[in-house]
Amino acid sequence: MVKRFGKNPQGERLQRIKSSLHYRDGSFENVENTSVNPDDVSMFRILKKMIFRPSSVEPSEELPNIKSDLSGLDSDEISVVWFGHSSYFIQLKDFRILVDPVFSGNASPFRFFGKAFKGADHFNAEDIPPVDLLILTHDHYDHLDYPSIKKLHEKAATVVTSLGVGAHLETWGVKNDKINELDWWEEHRVNSEVKVTATPSRHFSGRGIKRAQTLWSSFVLEAGETKIFIGGDSGYDGTFRKIGSKFGPFDLAFLECGQFGKYWPQIHMFPEQTAQAAIDLEAKKVIPVHWGKFGLSYHPWNEPIQRFITAADAAGLNYMIPKIGEAVDLNSEYQQEPWWLFEKKDNKYGAGQATLG
Repeated sequence: MVKRFGKNPQGERLQRIKSSLHYRDGSFENVENTSVNPDDVSMFRILKKMIFRPSSVEPSEELPNIKSDLSGLDSDEISVVWFGHSSYFIQLKDFRILVDPVFSGNASPFRFFGKAFKGADHFNAEDIPPVDLLILTHDHYDHLDYPSIKKLHEKAATVVTSLGVGAHLETWGVKNDKINELDWWEEHRVNSEVKVTATPSRHFSGRGIKRAQTLWSSFVLEAGETKIFIGGDSGYDGTFRKIGSKFGPFDLAFLECGQFGKYWPQIHMFPEQTAQAAIDLEAKKVIPVHWGKFGLSYHPWNEPIQRFITAADAAGLNYMIPKIGEAVDLNSEYQQEPWWLFEKKDNKYGAGQATLG
């Protein structure tokens, strides 16, 4: 149990962290002034809100899902498979990428919180073929899953992650020579065609009491002429426009859309801000993530996607919201189905509330 908490950076890794421009007074800092709880609402009040959540934080029935054969995807296409929340698989022709895999069935180290929804956890580590690149955005449990990494790391040729996260990975048996830790705006060239650049996100890190000892990032993936934005976790700020100006337009952007709350408005985006971030990035297509698998906030489970659709339609955004496990081709026209439209009676975001683009 203790091992899954990971390990804080030490030695040469810690010295590199201390030389980062984003590390001050013993911890990493966001680009813009950020508070996990900006209104200083008491922890008791937040815990009470979480304990007495409505039943609609979970779906009322098993989620529609597809068990795609990841080894059998067409190597002539650019394919994406979303596993729910922020885990997904990208195949760029014959190059395979896995992002933030969480297949243990939980988004926390404790079984009583963060259990996966029914229908959202049909994939496991054994279903993942060998990958050329494993991207790990930051060290929170819903993105960096110890049981999954233990089973998957030998399948990954290269690992790219945020500065300091390698301390956890080494503790879990990942070979140091395949770990590439990036500070914001640093890049790693995987091969002659594929390059990954770490970019800022507005969030925090930590697997224990002490926060911000490792960095949190979004990533820009460039493969030939294809550009993909891998958003990680982030509140909204002016960085999206800066990234869009420097790297955009993007062929596809994965942007967080769920687990928001009025008590933590600076570290997770509200769905309307997700749409604005896509505009800032100059994204040609958007897949909203960080929803659909775990109930980590107090909003109805499908509220994020309902609100995102309303904002995205108003802005004229092109989006894809695939079923969990469904393989979609980036270059094909996607026929959107409102598969999330069912809900318990106390969910005001039930059937009939969405407008599809």
